[in-house]
Amino acid sequence: MRFVNVENMRRWLAAVGPEAAIAGLVDALEKDFARWEQFELRPRVASHTADGVIELMPTTDGVSYGFKFVNGHPSNPARGFQTVTAFGVLADVHNGYPRFEAEMTLLTALRTAATTGLAAKYLAPAGPLRLGMVGAGSQSEFQVLGMRAVRQVESVTVFDVDPAASSKMRANLAKLGIEVRIAESAAAAVAGCNAIITCTADKRNATVLSVDDVAPGTHVTGVGGDCPGKTELDERILDLGPVFVEYTEQTRIEGEIQAKPDDFPVTELWEVITGRREGRTSADQVTIFDSVGFAVEDFCALRYLEQAVEGTGFFEELDLIADPEDPKDLFGMIDLK
Repeated sequence: MRFVNVENMRRWLAAVGPEAAIAGLVDALEKDFARWEQFELRPRVASHTADGVIELMPTTDGVSYGFKFVNGHPSNPARGFQTVTAFGVLADVHNGYPRFEAEMTLLTALRTAATTGLAAKYLAPAGPLRLGMVGAGSQSEFQVLGMRAVRQVESVTVFDVDPAASSKMRANLAKLGIEVRIAESAAAAVAGCNAIITCTADKRNATVLSVDDVAPGTHVTGVGGDCPGKTELDERILDLGPVFVEYTEQTRIEGEIQAKPDDFPVTELWEVITGRREGRTSADQVTIFDSVGFAVEDFCALRYLEQAVEGTGFFEELDLIADPEDPKDLFGMIDLK
């Protein structure tokens, strides 16, 4: 099977550029969301502890099967570890054999940004975006590029409780010619903005954005690492306009809407993309994308990467599956002396 390790992922991204990779993923996601009903849909399988969560995210379209193994541990950076790490696998349905494996720590950041961009394509106000961000962690630079993949971004302002994170984000995006202004509060970061992204990792019911900070016509994306008991938005924001989600059953467990009753109305993004339901309906409407990440997005990202590295030197062959010459003689593979 083919395997894209961390070094080959880095080499591939350096060759194609992160902006082009995210833009390509937006297009790929749009196509897969348009065939949403072909996928096997289920909430991720999660194991929660006091330290964090470890999850499996499986799906299939009947031809390929894919899953992602991913963790979410908000206290990790203070201990020298990343908050989120991941890897993923694709297999052929017809025989169950895995055919492709990849690191997905970087790839998850790309697909999360691409999903944010895809939602903004359908839900954000028309014209240039003034982007305000709350949270400057490992996802932040990718999120800006996700928005740039679908809209002109006129300005970027960020606030993080860790000033060093904001400085890191500003320095990284400066390499791409993107100027980032650092604000002293979340309210200051989103003032005058028509697009807002919250991207924080703390595993608790927090309010990093107040209802008073959201102006008419704003598109709000809540994208921070989600789980039961973890929110970022003042729940009154959810009443300002229509709420859009990836997969309702999963989002009710771990999204912003867990603060609302089970019958709180939401629209799944695929329904907007296929024209079954309306997205933004007016210039002054507030739209909210309650993004938690879903297995179809990881499946799409793995297939996109698999196709992108074909015929390149950005993968290696991994001898993972025992394959005896006689399928019934597994024992015969053992070289007995």
